[in-house]
Amino acid sequence: MADFLPSELVITPKGGVYHLDICPDDLAHKIVVVGDQDRVELVSNFFDEVTHKSQHREFACHTGLYKGKNISVISTGIGTDNIDIVINELDALVNIDLKTRNEKEEKTALEIIRLGTCGILRDEIPIDSFILSSHALGIDNVGHFYERNVDAETKKLEAEIEEKVKLPKYVKPYLTKASQLLNDRLYADHIETGITVTSSGFYGPQGRRLRLPLVEDGMLDSFSDFKHEEVRFANLEMECSALFSLSTALGHHATAICLGLANRRKKEFTSNYETKIIELIKYVLDKI
Repeated sequence: MADFLPSELVITPKGGVYHLDICPDDLAHKIVVVGDQDRVELVSNFFDEVTHKSQHREFACHTGLYKGKNISVISTGIGTDNIDIVINELDALVNIDLKTRNEKEEKTALEIIRLGTCGILRDEIPIDSFILSSHALGIDNVGHFYERNVDAETKKLEAEIEEKVKLPKYVKPYLTKASQLLNDRLYADHIETGITVTSSGFYGPQGRRLRLPLVEDGMLDSFSDFKHEEVRFANLEMECSALFSLSTALGHHATAICLGLANRRKKEFTSNYETKIIELIKYVLDKI
């Protein structure tokens, strides 16, 4: 019997995965993931050659060559629920034989870099900074549906964060390290680093209040003020926790580097997005 039945792993008539609607040969093993589907073409415009283009729902995929490197850029849409789909289907493309529906004995480790935008959590980090994630702290719930293999150091830091950070009563945070392999490649002196907070929404879950009152008004300040030795929070977004936790559990390398659009403490917002996002794209493509 096949390891993965049709109800669990849906395969399209052309032999691809269900939501991404791509086949194994369409995918490079170096992958840039972006939230906005329009940003896929913004990235692939820098490729020397584009060998594949597809789009299904919010999931656009362009694969091509950049300075001799085979790279895919894929849009995920917004939120950790979409990341759950994307990472499971990317893993299926390389680690499950889609013809026999059996798990492959020899596994492939993908390199996945999220190139996104974020809010800044500390006064001293300037607008338009490039922020490289050291960890992702999930205040969503996707990571809680999977078994996690977390080292003792990360567990200790996770427990300290849960004790000191102000969160709504029923939120259970989970912490995952970014890939050191990828971070070593992406880091430079002008890059900011720190823990990335991943929320389950844009307004209340990120401490924004419009007409609805919040259960916990002090959440953002508690992130900003937290310090463990040299480890601090840096930014806030909506995808990294699931990206890091699922990728790590499946044996892939994942990290994120984001452009800081808003300093939430100083109430500032960028006026330079178009120029800086192009600069970030070029930087990532050269480093990947």
